Amino acid sequence: MSQHRSLKGASKITVKRNVLKRFERVELMKKRGTPTKKVIGLPKTKPEA
Repeated sequence: MSQHRSLKGASKITVKRNVLKRFERVELMKKRGTPTKKVIGLPKTKPEA
C-alpha cells in the first residue's frame, strides 16, 4: 500500500506559495524598505519571484 501524496514530508513540497505568513510579510517589507508601524492591517505584498 502506498502513502497518500498529501502525507509526504514538508521537505518534498515544492509548490510555489502565493500567500505569505505574517512574519514573512514583515521580513519582506523590511528588506524592501517599506516599514510600517501598524499592528493590524498590513498591506498585501507579493512574494519575490
